[in-house]
Amino acid sequence: MRSWWPLVAVCLGTFMFLLDTTVLSVALPAIGTGLSAPLSTLSWVADVYTLVLAVLMLTMGSLADRLGARRLYLAGLAVFGAASLACGLAWSPMVLVGARGVQGVGGAAMAVTAFALIGSVYRGPDLGRAMGVFGAVTGLSAAIGPMLGGVLTEYLSWRAIFFLNVPLAVATIALSSRVLEKGRRPAEARFDLTGVITFALGAGALTYGLTAGQQGRAAALVVAVLALAVFAYAELRSRTPLLDVRLFARASFSAVMACVLASTAAFAALVYTSVWLQSGLGLGPVRAGLALMPLALASFVTSLAGGRRLRGRSPRALLAWGLLLSGIGCALQAVPGANASAATLAVGLAVTGVGVGLGGPAMGAAVFAALPPERSGMAAGAMTTFRQLGQTLGVAVFGVLFQRHGAGTSGGLDRVMIAAAVIGVVGSVLARAFVPRPAVERAAAPPPRDLTGPGAQR
Repeated sequence: MRSWWPLVAVCLGTFMFLLDTTVLSVALPAIGTGLSAPLSTLSWVADVYTLVLAVLMLTMGSLADRLGARRLYLAGLAVFGAASLACGLAWSPMVLVGARGVQGVGGAAMAVTAFALIGSVYRGPDLGRAMGVFGAVTGLSAAIGPMLGGVLTEYLSWRAIFFLNVPLAVATIALSSRVLEKGRRPAEARFDLTGVITFALGAGALTYGLTAGQQGRAAALVVAVLALAVFAYAELRSRTPLLDVRLFARASFSAVMACVLASTAAFAALVYTSVWLQSGLGLGPVRAGLALMPLALASFVTSLAGGRRLRGRSPRALLAWGLLLSGIGCALQAVPGANASAATLAVGLAVTGVGVGLGGPAMGAAVFAALPPERSGMAAGAMTTFRQLGQTLGVAVFGVLFQRHGAGTSGGLDRVMIAAAVIGVVGSVLARAFVPRPAVERAAAPPPRDLTGPGAQR
């Protein structure tokens, strides 16, 4: 390859941002003890990060068009590093929640610019190799997150999982400033402020409404419905929308977005598996992290094999099987009951990991197969947004089930896993029914039809 250093710079930032979506799961009980935080607040420590990511993915795409990918990536690294320091120094649960939200702002900026930066440096075979390395790094971050979180929490402190990001962010900023080219000045683009505000308000109110008490729930859900309705109306009228809501008129695209939401159920449930392993079984952070490794390792290994099998094939079968196996694996984790142990969960976690590994590579291919090539940028933005939003809503809903049916017993975990299993099976049925069957051959395909004209299909 021409140079590895730009790829190293991008992969370091991506590794940090993705690691913080999984490393926290094992540390939540220790955070609750250290800050005297109830489970409802702990769920927001995990939720606010993915919620901000979901809300800002599309927004950061617009900012990248205005500021340039390199500048936004460096700004995201600086924000992420500063917010990580604030998380490590947090003296109350609400301070930690606020700092995690700011972390999400930096993470969103880093996430949306990664592909653009790699594409601006590498071409041809080098681009393929770079994307292969990038994919392996994303899988590795998910695989080692629980174990790393357990080691740092048990032998140092839960604060160490945040302090670790600070020197990494400083080093990545220094490297990126030297090896990433500035590129041409981006074209001026209109910023959809109305879309940003209404989508953020709607997503935030929806998440709060799912976790709030009886009094606040109704008001929050009303606000969510109104804000999302205004968002849809504004996007229909906008010339440069954050998200073209007319895409959802295509059954294939709507179904694939539903599959994206369903695919996040296993990782949302993983938060409460970790809590139960420590609060219900009394495992320490390291042993809890080890107990979760079957899912992470199976996902990492299967995703590499699944990506190779996807070349030249339709994503339909792999996506459907991935969601089905994820659901079956979650159902297996709900079986143990009174005799539950970390060992009895291992098979279910491994099956879930195989499903996640199969479905992951197929998900992006399915999204792009559902739309013509000129909408690929919008499709990618929608996929990342729905993925983060799905995990946020999943953690919120599963948290209610977990608390209502006994957070310290296997009953609470069983309810969470049954719900996750149902979501996986429903997603598999949608994939079988609506994901386009033939592999998409862009070069040989006829010109795509207008999405809004009388010839629109699917």
